Amino acid sequence: MTPTKRRCGDAGAALVAAVLALALAGALGAALALTTATESVVAGDFARAHAARYAAEAGLERAIAELPSIGDWNLALGGAVQSTFVDGPPSGTRTLADGRVLDLARVVTSANAAGAPWGTNNPVWRLFAYGPLDALLPGGVVRSPFYVVVMVADDPSETDGNPLVDGDAPCDAGETPPGCNPGSGAIAVRAEAFGPRGAHQIAHAIVERPRDGGTPLRTRAQVMGPLP
Repeated sequence: MTPTKRRCGDAGAALVAAVLALALAGALGAALALTTATESVVAGDFARAHAARYAAEAGLERAIAELPSIGDWNLALGGAVQSTFVDGPPSGTRTLADGRVLDLARVVTSANAAGAPWGTNNPVWRLFAYGPLDALLPGGVVRSPFYVVVMVADDPSETDGNPLVDGDAPCDAGETPPGCNPGSGAIAVRAEAFGPRGAHQIAHAIVERPRDGGTPLRTRAQVMGPLP
């Protein structure tokens, strides 16, 4: 082999090696960029999930604060009385901050479907409060992209077979059904928060009036969780 051919061969091999090295570097760079982007998405979703939970809790607390002013909870259970925190009629769609559309009727239907299989004392959820979280307090105190929907229903521990009426004959200490109704004087509250990129959290509470007839309400049970 002549020196000229040898130099050409060496140059070709070096070119191939350089191309392979560049390809490897490009692949490593792409993998690093993908990993970074994925971690950013995961971190963002984690932050949005927590923000959604706080939003649901805020809606829940707003509803609990207003319930004492309603003398007859059957009005709320039947949909005749609502919170002062509403952004229009209790039907139709709402456009979220990221452009997605939320159908209030579907939110209620989904909540009722979560209680399947159906029973005579299953909660029948009715809209009570709904609106953008940043409208919860005046003056722009809250800045949030989340929309909150709060529903109320009869306490599922009721035994009267009528989910639209708060039962009577509450149970005293040591009493058990059927001689009394353990769900009397109690109401279930469900708050759902909807936000960017499908963020969604739910807050549940069972609240009841004090037996002494006072107005403060106390939370008997509270569960937080994502949409089932």
